[in-house]
Amino acid sequence: MTPDQTTTLALFCKVVDNYGDIGICWRLARQLQHEHGVKVTLWVDDLPSFRRICPALALDLDVQQLLGVTVRHWPDQEGLFSVADVADIIIEFFACDIPPGYIAAMAQCTPRPVWLNLEGLSAEQWVEGCHRLPSPHPRLSLTKHFFFPGFTDKTGGLLREASLEQQRLQFQSDPGAIAAFVASLGVTEAEMASLKVSLFCYPDAPVAALFDAWQGGATNITCLVPEGVAGEAVAAFFGVAATVGAVQTRGALTVRVVPFVAQQDYDKLLWACDVNFVRGEDSFVRAQWAGQPFIWHIYPQDENLHHVKLRAFLQRHAAGIDSAVALSLLWNGAIAADVAAPANWRAAWSQFAADLPTVTALSVNWQRQMLENGDLASNLLKFSCSLRR
Repeated sequence: MTPDQTTTLALFCKVVDNYGDIGICWRLARQLQHEHGVKVTLWVDDLPSFRRICPALALDLDVQQLLGVTVRHWPDQEGLFSVADVADIIIEFFACDIPPGYIAAMAQCTPRPVWLNLEGLSAEQWVEGCHRLPSPHPRLSLTKHFFFPGFTDKTGGLLREASLEQQRLQFQSDPGAIAAFVASLGVTEAEMASLKVSLFCYPDAPVAALFDAWQGGATNITCLVPEGVAGEAVAAFFGVAATVGAVQTRGALTVRVVPFVAQQDYDKLLWACDVNFVRGEDSFVRAQWAGQPFIWHIYPQDENLHHVKLRAFLQRHAAGIDSAVALSLLWNGAIAADVAAPANWRAAWSQFAADLPTVTALSVNWQRQMLENGDLASNLLKFSCSLRR
């Protein structure tokens, strides 16, 4: 990987969390190509989920070019590969198993390619000790290294494009741009004047309890829900199927179903809203770069291991703001609560809403701290280059 040589990179993605996995990989692939000139091939098993965030994707092609990235459908582990097929850098996302034939070809390369396992994001302390650790292959002359995104300078940092902050500030400082964008989603002037909340969560989120707290509150709230999100709870609120354009007002709450937008427009949705409920990893990270208050719905794991990850993040991010911690834990079922008791939810939301100015200041300060850690794509390339020397 010298200045006169184009670096090639293969990124393997198996979609587990419908949009989080491919969302992260698609952002990373685009950034590596656009900002660093890397020739990226993105291998992905689930094209329909990919298409939800990238409408230009064709479902019937095994290989296609999108915004400078080669996208290959990856339906199985079969296939024979030669040395010429192997990229300079190979990334397994979330420890997915890449084809054995590809690994065998890697072992024939001179020099050996850089092989990374790009792990999931966590604020737990142990991540710092495992970041960049080597893992020799048990049979072949290959070494894989673990690469962890994270929230400190002892990790790989967070995924962020170089122009993202400038784009956000320009958008949020232009009331006309904000009004035009939300109007394109069907939001009325009256809804624009209310507290705007975006809702992106997993199906098990206690949406009905939150809606009840909102509709009985003193502040008018407009909740924007992408189509297909929290389907059962939203349909129950409407009394009919929740399709794009559907809108229902009860008490202080208006719920509006908006299109499931592409990634660039999802950023604008986060920037335009006063509070964002996000999920998984991709929208979770984008909410942090939005500089607005947010509540995270973490991907559920067996034995409630996700609650450990949630508390670790809250300890870093929201320490000292009890209302933010309490609402986050309640939203994730991490504290005992009777969701049939509206008073618990109304009190939790009311206290969080009263602290919104403090939470907003916290979000801005947190963003400033994260910027100091550099961005994930640049940090990953620097580490890869150090291994190839």
